Formats: sequence, structure tokens, C-alpha cells
Amino acid sequence: MLTQAEIETYREIGAIVVPNVLSAEEVAELCRVTDGFVAGARGLTDHTDIYDLEDSHTPKAPRVRRIKAPHLHHPAYARLVRHPRIIAVLQDLWGPDIRFDTAKLNMKSAGFGAAVEWHQDWAFYPHTNDDLAAVGVMMDNMELANGPLLIVPGSHRGSVFDHHADGVFCGAMDPTRSEVDFSSAIPLTGKAGAITVHHVRAVHGSAPNSSTRDRRLLLFQFRAADAWPLLGFPGGIAAFDELMVAGRPTLEPRLAAVPVRLPLPPAAHQGSIYENQKGMGRHYFAPAEAKV
Repeated sequence: MLTQAEIETYREIGAIVVPNVLSAEEVAELCRVTDGFVAGARGLTDHTDIYDLEDSHTPKAPRVRRIKAPHLHHPAYARLVRHPRIIAVLQDLWGPDIRFDTAKLNMKSAGFGAAVEWHQDWAFYPHTNDDLAAVGVMMDNMELANGPLLIVPGSHRGSVFDHHADGVFCGAMDPTRSEVDFSSAIPLTGKAGAITVHHVRAVHGSAPNSSTRDRRLLLFQFRAADAWPLLGFPGGIAAFDELMVAGRPTLEPRLAAVPVRLPLPPAAHQGSIYENQKGMGRHYFAPAEAKV
């Protein structure tokens, strides 16, 4: 799937965009299914096990910012866990043995989609090595105006930053510490049907969607089979090995000299990264205008 130049870009930058991974028919089905889920949020007054709602959500005007674990709720999402073109990209980066973790659908609706503050995914789920990445399936065209992922180039090869506020995990870096030049970040833009792949240690975030176009990104977390989570795996080894999507599992975790800071004590606001980041003291991105 990947050229040698794309592999080298991923290793240098910490992220790539791969065009034309999904067909127009596959994207259209995802959009139809997602529209149905958003309509299903009508009448809700609070977050649920499926829905994470915008702060401006009302029962009469549903505003969904995340569908949690979508692969568990509809086969259109679940099929992508083992999509052969996605798996082929990961095998080009890590080799034959690939394990899935989980998924989420982050939705930045036109005009009010919430920002995600600067962070490293590694802060949330450190493993024995860092051959982990998030694959983002673009359901809409992603342009600078509608809040695409922003990646700080090369940050995956640097420090593991503190994501705590007042000693409690908050899922975000303090932008006033000037540890990273956020102005150097590059946007991961592309057409619907493309995918993004970003390294688990890459510093990234996304601005609010101030445009008239939706920005829906279906994110799948994958890891090399020999990367084992330091916080354990619920359900035991059998459930862990059921997450294999290619190749063979192993009982020999690969240990890499990668700094780790555990996400403990847990965030005061639970439920999603949006809730976690409410515990941070200072924000980088201005909030979207709440139009109800």
C-alpha cells in the first residue's frame, strides 16, 4: 500500500495521509449510518455509553461530538477494523502482526464542532513499545477551515510530555509551558475516503470547526502485536488475542526504551477526551461559538 517515500515520511514526520483507501460507496454508507446515530440522540439530556454530546446540545437540537466505540454498534463501522487496505498500510509500517484496540468517531459539525487540545495519545495508553498509531478515516473532505488534525512534525521522536493539571490527569498539555512550538504544526488534509495515520507519541490537536462543512473522522487505534498495554487488558489474555486483525499474537512483549508517565490519578471528568480536558487550567484553542 505504501511507497518507500511514504514510509520515510511517517518515520520523519510522525503522520501521513493516504488517499483513496475507501471507495465512494463505503464513505456514503458511513455517512448514512452516522446521520442515523445523530438523529438517535434526539431527546437525550446527557452523555450515554454511545453518545458524547456537545456542550451546546439540546434534546430538540441534537449535537453529537463523539460516537463511542462505533465498531460495537454497527457493522458498517466494524467492517473497517479489518479493512484489507487499512491493515496493509499498518503492515507496511510494523510488519505482519497487527492488533486492534478500540475506535471512536469524532464529529466536528459545521459551525460548532469542538476543539481538541494538544496532547499525545501515548499519555492515555502507554505500552511496552510505541509501535502504535491511530488511523483516521475521513468521512468528509478535510480542509484547514473545518478543523483537521494538526500534527507537530517530529514530535513522536521527542519527549513524552506531562498531561496533568494540579497533579491530576487531564489529557492535555499545558500550552503556557512552551515545551513545543505549536505554530509549526501541519494539517492532515485530504478528500473523503482518505485515511490519516499518526504515531501514538505525535503531539496533535484540532481547532474548532468554524466552517459551513462537517468534519467527521472515524478513528481506529491499532498496535503491533508485541506492544502490550502497561495498564493491563480487561477480559484477560483470550479477549486480548481476539483483537488480533492480522498475523499471530505473542506472549513475548517487546520492551523499548520509551519514557512513560501513567494517566493517574484519573481525570476528574470522565467519559471522553473532551470531558478529560475540562480539567486543564489553560487552553490553546478558543472555544467554538455555541449557537443553539
